[in-house]
Amino acid sequence: MSPARHTTLDSRAVALLLACSVLWGLGQVAAKVGLIDIPPLLQGGLRSLGAAMLLLAWARARGLPVLQADGTGRAGLLAGALFAAEFACIFVGLQYTSASRMTVFIYLAPFVVALGMPFITRSERLHAPQWAGLALAFGGVLWAYAEGFERPAAGPLQWLGDALGITAALLWGLTTLTLRATRLATASPEKTLLYQLAVSALALLAASAWQGEPWPARWGGLALASLAFQTVVISFASYLVWFWLVRHYPATRISVFVLLTPVFGLLAGVVLLGEPLGSRLVLALAAVCVGIALVNRRGPEPP
Repeated sequence: MSPARHTTLDSRAVALLLACSVLWGLGQVAAKVGLIDIPPLLQGGLRSLGAAMLLLAWARARGLPVLQADGTGRAGLLAGALFAAEFACIFVGLQYTSASRMTVFIYLAPFVVALGMPFITRSERLHAPQWAGLALAFGGVLWAYAEGFERPAAGPLQWLGDALGITAALLWGLTTLTLRATRLATASPEKTLLYQLAVSALALLAASAWQGEPWPARWGGLALASLAFQTVVISFASYLVWFWLVRHYPATRISVFVLLTPVFGLLAGVVLLGEPLGSRLVLALAAVCVGIALVNRRGPEPP
């Protein structure tokens, strides 16, 4: 791939962005399927461990110095710990709520970033349309969350799974803010990703052992395929593609494609897992998508 910097999205970029959106939308469905045989914390730890090993091999083949000391260690440990806690919430939460609902809730993360960025750089302060987007998205999500108490289609603890999804969104947002506010902002994307994968692998596997999660007595083909898909395709390949896109195309243009991920996730949960599609969830998804679009709008240029 050419290292040239592009000012517009070409057909290759659009195809890659659509592929990433579809894959990330399938991520919660794959994790839900994996829970059939693999406990949640163990599944998350194995996924991160496998992806970290692939990333190390890839970096070594390309001569990337991802293991050299550069003063980012503390920030890397913090980002990795937040990343681990995020996926612990997602995998545990999927035991109690649907993949469709989880996808909608975790995409509150861009709003956490939007609220936190003005404390890092004043140029990122919010304007009226962005505040409106925040209010719209939070209102829609709260309305959908109330359904977990009134009509819990996924079970009596659906509210708990939904709450863990919202917590995961908060942690995802805090991870992004950590990457922007610390020395990790100057680190290579590969090294930043390695911190998150390596630390989360150790933390999640340790948490799995501490919780006494049993090692699967049998490894079903579907669960193994799910774990391989999450490890190789999502955690390794798609993240590297995304970082390449961020380096070579305008971030404001590619960020709009984030809107498609919860849409694909919702459809995947309904089509592949037969999850119920309630009007509240659809309206919440619409509110989140419109909210993300408003938050991504550029405000007036400073004088």
